[in-house]
Amino acid sequence: MPAATAAASVAAASSYPSSVTLSNGAIFPLASFGLQIYDDATAEKLTLLAIEAGFRNFFASVLARNQAGFARAIKRCGVPREELFICGSVVSNRAVDEDTAYSFTQLGCRENMEAFGTGGITHLDMIMLDYPGPSDACIRGQWRAFEEMQSAGLVRSLAVSNFRPAQLDVVCATKKAARPVVNQLPLCVGYHDSGVIAANARRGVHVQAWSPLGNGRLTRLSRDAADAKELCSEIGRRHGKTGFQVALRWLTQAGASFTVEASSAEHFRDDVSLFDFELSVEEMAALERINKQPELEGSVTGPNA
Repeated sequence: MPAATAAASVAAASSYPSSVTLSNGAIFPLASFGLQIYDDATAEKLTLLAIEAGFRNFFASVLARNQAGFARAIKRCGVPREELFICGSVVSNRAVDEDTAYSFTQLGCRENMEAFGTGGITHLDMIMLDYPGPSDACIRGQWRAFEEMQSAGLVRSLAVSNFRPAQLDVVCATKKAARPVVNQLPLCVGYHDSGVIAANARRGVHVQAWSPLGNGRLTRLSRDAADAKELCSEIGRRHGKTGFQVALRWLTQAGASFTVEASSAEHFRDDVSLFDFELSVEEMAALERINKQPELEGSVTGPNA
């Protein structure tokens, strides 16, 4: 099925919103393909599969070292650029002072544009600071480079990953500062801090889950994997869905989104076929009860309001 036809069929089947409006007005599809660590050729192939399945949101991390392969797929896919949401990333957290953090981040921004440029991508929808620097001063240096990239018209939205609430407050300290609109965090149905989505929302920040299926366990604790899978599968049977689809649907109904990896056309289709059913209040509560992570004040996912 051609990519445009696949996207149309997904939209027609969906009864519930498949995107969210971020605090800066950008439309953000809830399902994202997060390219993992493999070579450019594999990235190109999988990106084309994802687009054919209906994905329109992409997280191409600098850590994966395959942004050029992703960009080539975008050039080949035939989908208009304005229909795609493309997010790059910068890693500059090893700086020891504000000026070094700024220069490392500035270099990372240039490297993103060079890699994406191989596919004719001249601007990004989002750039993500993959980890915070080791001090408030370093975070301010990182953020200054991001603001300059945005001012230059190279990116519309700024985002962070693995930021605690107190670290978010560093970049939101002044009214003039550009605000992060997304915080990418480890979050899955069986292992999460129940206050994290609300804590970020109070700051105008949307949470995107990385590893939203807990590497297939639906939790981060191996001993609890059977229980998490059994409950998700049981709920899935009621809706004609898989347990993994239930786990992803739980995330979107809880107010988050997700970036997920897949390696087959079938799994890509499953990961975007979430918006034609709704979990009940009772099902959402049951899924919440299998959570095994304690709420840790000041942790990456802690409320710390």
